[in-house]
Amino acid sequence: MFVYEKRLQYPIRVKTPNAKLAKLIISQYGGPHGEISASLRYLSQRYSMPCPELKAILTDIGTEELGHLEMVGTLVYQLTQGLTPQQLQEAGFDAYFVDHTAGVYPVAASGAPLNADMFAVTGDALADLHEDLGAEQKARLTYDNILRYVDDPDVRDPIRFLREREVVHYQRFGEGLRILTDKLDSKNFYALNPSFDR
Repeated sequence: MFVYEKRLQYPIRVKTPNAKLAKLIISQYGGPHGEISASLRYLSQRYSMPCPELKAILTDIGTEELGHLEMVGTLVYQLTQGLTPQQLQEAGFDAYFVDHTAGVYPVAASGAPLNADMFAVTGDALADLHEDLGAEQKARLTYDNILRYVDDPDVRDPIRFLREREVVHYQRFGEGLRILTDKLDSKNFYALNPSFDR
């Protein structure tokens, strides 16, 4: 069961709307390395993890990613508030606006909508943890790329916070991989894959 606190993990108060930034940042909402795919990936993978410590890591991080999704959505929403159709068009946000107005829709910066192919759940603990390590690095890289375009501290600070959390998640998944590999030896290394038969 999840408990919802009615506050963001990091405060967001954008004073200056900027649809160009919103168009970039929305990629971390519904893009290929975004928060929604991360939360779905981890909360789905946890069921087939072979030990309670791994289930706990995936549940903790998957739940936190939902909070990050809320932060990114808040940033996008605040960055587009009060802009005129002309300002949205000048920022290249007009096509999005036509379809979604000021709603926050899971889409990449390129315009591609969220697709379930963006997250992997194999049922194999080793494969899934390696996927998760890669996913956190790709999310960190996306935040790095966004930070190259952001100089507004109202936007930069929450993005830096989110980037730092990706680094922490990467470290936690590294711990999870060590927990798993410590329990395996040459006789059972692939035994956690239910389809593997010697």
